Amino acid sequence: MTTTQKKEIVDNILELLIQLTEDGENSAPQSVKAPTADKVEMLTIKESAALISGLSEHTVRQLVRQGKIKSVRTGAGKNGKILVNKADLVEYFQGKGV
Repeated sequence: MTTTQKKEIVDNILELLIQLTEDGENSAPQSVKAPTADKVEMLTIKESAALISGLSEHTVRQLVRQGKIKSVRTGAGKNGKILVNKADLVEYFQGKGV
């Protein structure tokens, strides 16, 4: 993809965004902030192991691999960090996920 093609795509996106914001001005205002109850906190493997006493990083990795706790891999391949959903981790060890 050439630089010119990329610029054309960005220009098209900007035009669409402008149209959306102009359309949005006539509608009722919406809340921008998300409720605090919906806030998701993600932890690294090391932080997850430190949160639960007696839990090792290896065990956290096994739980992620087995799909027992929700996680996201940032980056590509083995170099990406694994981020674990804190609420799911705590819930799992309180007996709800077992």
